[in-house]
Order: sequence, then C-alpha cells, then structure tokens
Amino acid sequence: MSDGAGPWRILLVDDSRDDAELTEIALRDAGLAFTCRRADTADTVRAALAGFAPQLVISDLNLPGFSGEEALALARAHDPALPFVYLTGSLFLGEPPPEPVEGLLLKDDLAPLPGLVRQLLKA
Repeated sequence: MSDGAGPWRILLVDDSRDDAELTEIALRDAGLAFTCRRADTADTVRAALAGFAPQLVISDLNLPGFSGEEALALARAHDPALPFVYLTGSLFLGEPPPEPVEGLLLKDDLAPLPGLVRQLLKA
C-alpha cells in the first residue's frame, strides 16, 4: 500500500537506534514512501540538513549532550518553514513546554504519527 506521494526525506534525531527503527516501522507500516537519515549530535544534524535536505524532522526531545530544542534551533536556522515534530518517552507535568512545533507525540503511542506526517508533507 502506498499513499501515492514521496519518497519524502525524513530526518530522525534520536540517540536510540531502536527508537528510530520503531518510528520508521510505524511510518512504513502505514504505507508512507520515504527515505530516512538518523542523527544524534549537533554536527550530524547540521550535516544531514545540508546534505540530505530533509522535508521533515522528527526529533527526540531529550538526547545525551544534545536536546531536541537544539535540533529545532538548527532546523529553523536552516529553513524556518521546515516541519518539525517532537517524539518523547515521557512528559512531566510542571515542566515548561518545548518551543511550539508542528507536533509533540509520545514514543509509546506512534499511532498518530503517520497521519501527522501525511498532513505536514502534503501541506
């Protein structure tokens, strides 16, 4: 099954190879056509933005020595209109919300992700 679009270029910013693979599986199982790169440091994000030219960034919120908010700043500096979605393992009440982005989803509930990706990339 294919959604008839793509292949889209998606940058996954995540230090966990397993989490990145689960995200890719969720998107492929929904029939999305895409190519993907994974980055987990400021340098690898910069390189992917320049060389891979993603159409969407999906980023973990908390990475060791690097954060989703830093990845967002790099993405916005590269292209202010580049769609950006946070995935996180947990959200805690009382934490300040991250800077507004196009989506904020929990890693243990990826069901809404394919629809959000379709919406963002067809816009």
